[in-house]
Amino acid sequence: MARLAQTAGLTDIQQEILSTVRDFVDKEIIPVATELEHRDEYPQQIVDGLKELGLFGLMIPEEYGGLGESLLTYALCVEEIARGWMSVSGIINTHFIVAYMLKQHGTQEQKDHFLPRMAAGDIRGAFSMSEPALGSDVSAISSKAVKDGDEYVLNGQKMWLTNGGTSSLVAVLVRSDEGHPEGTAPHKSMTTFLVEKEPGFGEVRPGLTIPGKIDKMGYKGVDTTELIMDGLRIPADRVLGGVTGRGFYQMMDGVEVGRVNVAARGCGVAQRAFELGVQYAQQRHTFGKAIAQHQAIQFKLAEMATKVEAAHAMMVNAARKKDSGERNDLEAGMAKYLASEYCKEVVEDAFRIHGGYGFSKEYEIERLYREAPMLLIGEGTAEIQKMIIGRRLLEEYRIQG
Repeated sequence: MARLAQTAGLTDIQQEILSTVRDFVDKEIIPVATELEHRDEYPQQIVDGLKELGLFGLMIPEEYGGLGESLLTYALCVEEIARGWMSVSGIINTHFIVAYMLKQHGTQEQKDHFLPRMAAGDIRGAFSMSEPALGSDVSAISSKAVKDGDEYVLNGQKMWLTNGGTSSLVAVLVRSDEGHPEGTAPHKSMTTFLVEKEPGFGEVRPGLTIPGKIDKMGYKGVDTTELIMDGLRIPADRVLGGVTGRGFYQMMDGVEVGRVNVAARGCGVAQRAFELGVQYAQQRHTFGKAIAQHQAIQFKLAEMATKVEAAHAMMVNAARKKDSGERNDLEAGMAKYLASEYCKEVVEDAFRIHGGYGFSKEYEIERLYREAPMLLIGEGTAEIQKMIIGRRLLEEYRIQG
């Protein structure tokens, strides 16, 4: 049977990787996802399987033990994994953002120290920007680092940390006024610190506490936490890139990768919702025939499939633009915005096709219906994406003279 969201121009290696991931999803994720999600249980066996497949090193260069694959390959793998269970894609997403930031901005010592163990999956990454009071306003970060000899002392509270408990390396964005006089623009006085810690909850190293998991409507299984720094001492050689004041730019570079990832997740969830909807429509009968034979349902399926295809195409375009080395904030913003909105709509249409059974926890669509809203918020809300898109369009179409 032909599948939606096919990608032209892939190499044999890319096709082999995707085929392997798709088989893993069908056999190891989809059969257990709903049960694990309802129990809010961390999918350790699935994660171990991803580690064996080498997916934690997918984008890490071969010289550090990774596969050296492109963002496009990674995004297509994420699409497949999210089709099985979106929470699993969240587990690897933050890991890849940190690995990407290290590859692009880390010192040679930092790359040599972290990347080989990240490629093997022995170190799991997480990153932290948000705080309880700031939402999308990154410039309002209040967590602070103060220089003290050869160390920095970090204080503050961070929020919405994916993999907060299970990670062993967290890239944390804080203010660092040292070397930046008063009046410096906020985004020029931020620094990313590489914070190593023990996995788990409570005090995971002196001065660093990871409280218990935040209870969420969906996106379960993966742990989402706060991060509290109270006199946390970090060596100066754990400043990402070795120089303070560059943290905002480093994080935004990583977030562009994250936005492509969220777009890929939206594509995967939407594709699964379409599969469930089109299958159920052929099994459920009303008025003497399958509901798929009713024109109203056919129209709905046509709209759903078109949205899946459109979102996939924009996601692929954004990934390829980033891989080319070009600026892709416009494409990534568009892809994230469209894919998350279309995902919500496709999931809701599949939910409607299921009728009353869509409201039952016995049916997979119920889980997808709770998962889709997270994509409207993650890596920047729709409103933030439209701000980015609008500003970039005005740059491109600025009237001369």
